[in-house]
Amino acid sequence: MNAPLESDLERLRQALPPPPQPRPRPGVVALVMVCGLPGVGKSTLSRRLAERSGFTIIESDALRRALFNPPTYGPAENARLFRALHALMGELLAQGIPLIFDATNLREAHRQGVYRVAAAAGATVVLVWVEAPAAVVRQRLTRRRLSADPADRSEADWEVYLRYRREAQPILGPHIRVDTSQDLEPALERVLAALGVR
Repeated sequence: MNAPLESDLERLRQALPPPPQPRPRPGVVALVMVCGLPGVGKSTLSRRLAERSGFTIIESDALRRALFNPPTYGPAENARLFRALHALMGELLAQGIPLIFDATNLREAHRQGVYRVAAAAGATVVLVWVEAPAAVVRQRLTRRRLSADPADRSEADWEVYLRYRREAQPILGPHIRVDTSQDLEPALERVLAALGVR
């Protein structure tokens, strides 16, 4: 697991689609940190937001597979993955590429690492807490197990959801809450307004 960071970064760069041209907002670059339990709809929201904003998605589930095949989700793997993801985000933000970071981001210590990356790049951070009723999440996770959707890179199941729910820590600062069991359009408008993107 002690692969050099530059080697991991190169593999992540190759796994990313080419980023869109940054929108002309002189001196302003943004990072949307999407947070929430498995199955709540983080990736769906992230994709819809990317379509509307032109931001590049850094999706931890997809990029994990660029480094680990098959993934184990163990502590050493997580540490290596997020070290590389933070370095990649810092690199892209420094180039003026606005990002959506799609990961559970459930613990404040993990969010602090992302805040540091954004601060070093002079990026504005918008936090989005994604949620859905437990019954809806359970249905989604059951569907995920029964049918392979190529757009769904997560392997989390109901047991993982329950474990993460016990470990989740509230966001301490201002953030936008999105319930994905409802119409996403008003939520997308709130996030875009917070970013100054229309």
